[in-house]
Amino acid sequence: MTELLRHSLSKFTCYSSNRAPTRREYKHLRPCQCVATQEDNRRIVVSNGKDSLDICRVVNGMWQTSGSGWGRIDRDEAVDAMLKYADAGLTTFDMADIYGPAEDLYGIFINRVRRERPPEYLEKVRGLTKWVPPPVKMTSSFVRDNINVSRKRMDVASLDMLQFHWWDYSNSGYLDALKHLTDLKGEGKIETLALTNFDTERLQIILENDIPIVSNQVQHSLVDMRPQQKMAELCQLTGVKLISYGTVMGGLLSEKFLDANINIPFAGPAINTPSLQKYKRMVDAWGGWGLFQGLLRTLKQVATKHGVSIATVAVKYILDQPAVAGSMVGVRLGLSEHIQDCNAIFSLVLDEDDVSSIREASGKGKNLLKVIGDCGDEYRGA
Repeated sequence: MTELLRHSLSKFTCYSSNRAPTRREYKHLRPCQCVATQEDNRRIVVSNGKDSLDICRVVNGMWQTSGSGWGRIDRDEAVDAMLKYADAGLTTFDMADIYGPAEDLYGIFINRVRRERPPEYLEKVRGLTKWVPPPVKMTSSFVRDNINVSRKRMDVASLDMLQFHWWDYSNSGYLDALKHLTDLKGEGKIETLALTNFDTERLQIILENDIPIVSNQVQHSLVDMRPQQKMAELCQLTGVKLISYGTVMGGLLSEKFLDANINIPFAGPAINTPSLQKYKRMVDAWGGWGLFQGLLRTLKQVATKHGVSIATVAVKYILDQPAVAGSMVGVRLGLSEHIQDCNAIFSLVLDEDDVSSIREASGKGKNLLKVIGDCGDEYRGA
């Protein structure tokens, strides 16, 4: 066990029911209510104390609405597509203040839901957003004004979940911001407070400051298993859950890139979106395209066995990992659709042979914790 977590044991008094501590190691810990309880295989409740939110375990990621790199988004077609996803049971949407029109699209969508769908339908819809502020002084008024902008854009009285990002840990203003956000939660302007791209050390500090975090959204895939090292252990001790993104690596984990030669122009599929380019760099850091092809071939064998897609297998494997509550699948609204593959995740059961072969193929690459650093360090030049 890391020295960081050894030091934390005397301070935390709760743990997730997913991993019972041994009497010798954790005799000072007492169970509390900050755990996630699963309603069914489609939805899960993330909670901390009295704060809780149920979400769909497969989350519609809206980063792809933020710019022309993925193709032009038509507003009406995008909202129609959001309704189609929600009608199919995929009712949780993830966005950010910096994702172009994402929050505005959600506002239009939620109003159509209010007008065109029954009240019980609305009760299942969730909008998770992020606040990514510049590293300026985090005054109460500054925090409040920014959260009010998101509330107005999304046309909601209270944000279902506010996920907070911070660029520079040498600036401790993130604690000031989170305390102001906690005040806004107390006023009913935020239902649940969460993080995105925080590392294990800072998550521990935040929890020690009695800030009621329910989840941390981090990059997590078969290539990037960093969250299953230090982060998952702390999450299981405290009940904080993980929401994963990059789980299909922008589409790299799919049949489209199986046996593809991307080194010769026009010989294979193009790496032509911001997400594909981002996750191709992760493949390079992990071990390169040749090794990645071995992983894809393993996933294809498992996918064929179960009659599903490579992407479905990749998401299901991550959803089955400790502390993971939900996994993001990006949506190119009005341009392409993944509803069938996403819904197949809920009925897929990976057996021991599947898990063993996938783990072996994933483990052939480098440990990105040693190459990049802990969760979120790729954004901080670590």
